[in-house]
Amino acid sequence: MGRPRTPLLDRERIGATALELIDEQGEFSVPQVARRLGVQTGSVYHHVDGRAGVIELVRERVSASIDTATLDLRPWDRALTAWARSYRAAFAAHPHTIPLLMTSPVRAPKVLAQYEHAVRLLLETGFPVARVMTVITALENLVLGSALDLAAPETMWELPQDSPETTKLSEALAATPPRRADTAFELALEAFVAHCRSHVGPSANSSPSGPSGAGAPSSSPSGDPSSPSGA
Repeated sequence: MGRPRTPLLDRERIGATALELIDEQGEFSVPQVARRLGVQTGSVYHHVDGRAGVIELVRERVSASIDTATLDLRPWDRALTAWARSYRAAFAAHPHTIPLLMTSPVRAPKVLAQYEHAVRLLLETGFPVARVMTVITALENLVLGSALDLAAPETMWELPQDSPETTKLSEALAATPPRRADTAFELALEAFVAHCRSHVGPSANSSPSGPSGAGAPSSSPSGDPSSPSGA
């Protein structure tokens, strides 16, 4: 009997299957991946470096939805804002991956290349080299926290009826506009980028689109996980 034209197992299928399991149950195991693919667990290990290798395949798969072309936009603050929105949208589509990926070092070559791109943007803009990774890490904290917030209920506060202890909270909640997570993300992102501008010279901050360098806010923020760029 000849070999099947389509291989039963490859790295792409392993990564896709692991991501399916994480989306469904918040975790995965290599034996579970093998069972779903109809192969022995040992066969999976022929293609990846253990569980950590599978995690990197998942990271690469989710990160592939981030629009890296945003990092080529100019001025720099427009690029950083668009990249953040795209980054958030990619992970909002798979929120269960966030706790898993945040506890594992980044090794996937394609993901490292994206970080290289972001670092070059900040260095070319004039950020001190000692400040660059702090800026990127802070932006990721904002982006990934907001991606998790998108998976939360629209209303996160359940108040007792007619409680005098929560009257002001009740008023504030009633006045909150829809798309709470999107509005909060845009506020935080605007404040973050404004703070970053204080660390570069005036020439880097000059922009034809106004003081923010990002133009008008998007009418449809990246809270829609089906829209990877979100910008």
